[in-house]
Amino acid sequence: MIFKVYYQETQDRNPQREETKSLFLEASSEIEAQSIVGHQTTHNIEFIETLSDKALAYEKENPTFKMTEFSE
Repeated sequence: MIFKVYYQETQDRNPQREETKSLFLEASSEIEAQSIVGHQTTHNIEFIETLSDKALAYEKENPTFKMTEFSE
């Protein structure tokens, strides 16, 4: 499944909506997606969204769309 992870780059201060970023990654579950991002980055995860096929197709229309890959 493909997940869209909304995050703040740092955990040092309160989240601000204007600074929320997102990344896309493939994982078998939302828990695995959270674990991958949590162990590979220092991001403050706000929300993880499972993308339907239609939502993924819509996201892929954005020229800056990119799947994030983490090393194990």
